[in-house]
Amino acid sequence: MHTTEKSLIERILTARVYDVAIETPLDKARNLSERLNNHVHLKREDLQPVFSFKIRGAFNKLFHLSEAERSKGVVAASAGNHAQGIALAGSTLGIETTIVMPTVTPDIKIKAVQAFGGKAIIHGDSFDEAYAYARELEEKQGMVFAHPFDDFDVIAGQGTIGMEILRQHPTPPDAIFIAIGGGGLISGVGSYIKYLYPNTKIIGVEHEEAPTMYMALKEGERVILPRVGTFADGTAVKQVGEKTFAIARHIVDEVILVSTDETCAAIKDVFEDTRTLLEPAGALGVAGLKKYITEHNWQDKDIVTITCGANINFDRMRHVAERAELGEGREVLLAVTIPEQPGSFRQFCRSIGNRSISEFNYRHSGSHQAKVFAGVKISGGQTERENLLNDLQAQHYSFIDMSNNEVAKIHLRYMVGGHGQGVENELLYRFMFPERPGALLHFLTSMGEGWDIS
Repeated sequence: MHTTEKSLIERILTARVYDVAIETPLDKARNLSERLNNHVHLKREDLQPVFSFKIRGAFNKLFHLSEAERSKGVVAASAGNHAQGIALAGSTLGIETTIVMPTVTPDIKIKAVQAFGGKAIIHGDSFDEAYAYARELEEKQGMVFAHPFDDFDVIAGQGTIGMEILRQHPTPPDAIFIAIGGGGLISGVGSYIKYLYPNTKIIGVEHEEAPTMYMALKEGERVILPRVGTFADGTAVKQVGEKTFAIARHIVDEVILVSTDETCAAIKDVFEDTRTLLEPAGALGVAGLKKYITEHNWQDKDIVTITCGANINFDRMRHVAERAELGEGREVLLAVTIPEQPGSFRQFCRSIGNRSISEFNYRHSGSHQAKVFAGVKISGGQTERENLLNDLQAQHYSFIDMSNNEVAKIHLRYMVGGHGQGVENELLYRFMFPERPGALLHFLTSMGEGWDIS
C-alpha cells in the first residue's frame, strides 16, 4: 500500500462531515432492478441538506482550516453544488465565503448559495473561467481557496460515502458506478472501497460531451478538453484534478460515456422508483449502469450507484421529459414524405400498426408532397425500431430517422408552422382524445372524406 493511499484512508476515517451532513440511505431501486435483472441500489446523496454530496467535502475542508485561515475568508469556484456546500459550511463555522459561479449555473443553485449566507459572484461561461477568476480573488484579497475536487480534505469528505455504503450493504457490491466531474467523488469513494474490497469494480460515468477522465486515462495523462457540453453542468469540467487523476488511475477500472438522452431516461427511472427528480449530473451513475449492464449482459449482480445531486431548475424538466423516451428507446422521430392529399396521413397512421403517434408536426405547403415530423412510440427497443423502419420501407415511404439528430430533437419540432400556402376556408379547432394506440387513427377516420388537415 502506497503511503499516499494509507494517508487518504486515514483522512477518510477521521473526516468531519456529520455536523451538517446526514448518513443517507442506500435504497433498492425495485423497478429498475426488476427491469435490468440485477440488484440496483441507490446511495441517496440527493437527500443531503444541500441536495448533493458536496457538503461532505466542503465542510471537512473548512473544518480543518486554522483560525488564521478562517479569518481571511474562503473563496471557491463551483457550478453550484460545491458552492452550496461551502456556503452552508461557512455559515455553520462562522467563516465568510465567496463563491464564483459560471453563467450556466442554474438559478436554483445561485439562490441556495445566497440563502446559506454565501456571496455569489457570476463570472465566465464555464467552470474553468469561474475557477480562474476565483484564483485571482484568492491572490488579490488574500482569501483561502477551497478547491471543489483537487484537495485531500475534500476527497476524504466525499470518501465517507464509501464507508456508509459498506456499512449499509450486507456484502461487498460487485460494482459501484460513480459520476465524474473533476474526480473528487470517485477518488474518495473508490479509494476506500478498493482498499477493503479490491474485487469490487469502480466504474466512472461521464457525459459524452465532457469525457475528461475518460480521455485522461486513455492518454495516460491529464488532458485539457477544448470544450465541454453543459447539459450535465455539475460535471462540466475541462480537466480533472492533479491529485484526483493520480488516485483514479490506480482505483478506477473503467469509465463509460453516456448521452443526453440516456441521462434523461435515467432521471425518469429514478423518479419512477423514488418520486425524486435528479439533476443531470446526479443521474449519470444510473445512466452508466444501465448502459454497462446491457452491453455486458450482466445478470443478478449487486450494483450500487450514487444519486449525487437533485438541484435541477424547474424549467429544464420539459426538456428532460421530451428526451427521456428517446433515451430509453421508446420513441422514434421521423421526417416522412406523404402525398399532399386528403387521407394520406390517415394511411400513414395505418401503416405504423398498433403504435401511438406521440407527436405530429405539419403545415400545408402548397406542393404535391407533404413533409411530416412525427414521433412514434415503441416498446420493443432497437428491434422494434428496426421493424418499424423496415415496414415503412416496404410500403415505399420516403423518410429520415431523426431519432439521433440533435437539431431535430431540440429545435425542429418547434419550427413547423406559419402561414399555410394555398390554404383556403381554413378553420382552427382543438380536439382531445384518449392517449392510447389507435386513438389518432380513429379520430382521422371519424372526420370523413370532406375534410383535410392543413
